[in-house]
Amino acid sequence: MAASDTPLARTVLDRLLAIYGSAADPAAAGPMRAYMRDAFPFLGLPSPRRRELAKRVVAGLPRPTEADLRGVALACWELPEREYQYFAIDLLVAHPSACGPTFLTTAELLITTRAWWDTVDALATRVVGTIVARHPAAVATMDRWLVDGDMWLARTAILHQMHYKRATDAERLFRYCALQAEHPDFFIRKAIGWALRQYARSDPAAVRAFVKENPQLSPLSVREATKHLQGSDNPVS
Repeated sequence: MAASDTPLARTVLDRLLAIYGSAADPAAAGPMRAYMRDAFPFLGLPSPRRRELAKRVVAGLPRPTEADLRGVALACWELPEREYQYFAIDLLVAHPSACGPTFLTTAELLITTRAWWDTVDALATRVVGTIVARHPAAVATMDRWLVDGDMWLARTAILHQMHYKRATDAERLFRYCALQAEHPDFFIRKAIGWALRQYARSDPAAVRAFVKENPQLSPLSVREATKHLQGSDNPVS
């Protein structure tokens, strides 16, 4: 994976490496790595400290373009410590209108590389979901990802509408969940339940009916989907 290169991306990366690197806390890094099942090394920067330092990284810099964001994100994905990937995601989320449908090619690389729920879910719900909401034709990419052999792309497709609330395309959400209902992996079954539970905040009756009409849903998906449905029939925004 080669990082795109822009002057702003280079400036951000130079600052990021200097500021995050000098603040690293090896004593804190061990427990953080253990929490993530030793899948990734950490600098040892808890979220509040990491975000405080991130403000210093971008202070005084101009608003990034899509090319800038692509360059930063790809470069951060090349770095071993997980905090660098978190920085890239936070930067993407902070500039929701900067990226169009062409960024989904980059998002696909980010989702399928160094993949675990912590980065995938943030990319799915806060980056990919925002792009699809702004560019409805990008739904075609979600349709493709849903049936892709990569589990994390399928999870992203299921979760990308998580923050749409009443704007959720319920037909598509239910279709996605039904198509993947018998998927054997925990992360897909959990995503189905999570997505349904979130939409139940807006239309509990529809989710209750969907669960009833789809007995092929796994017990995990049903449990997650119906967690807050008992006695709740009033939609909330």
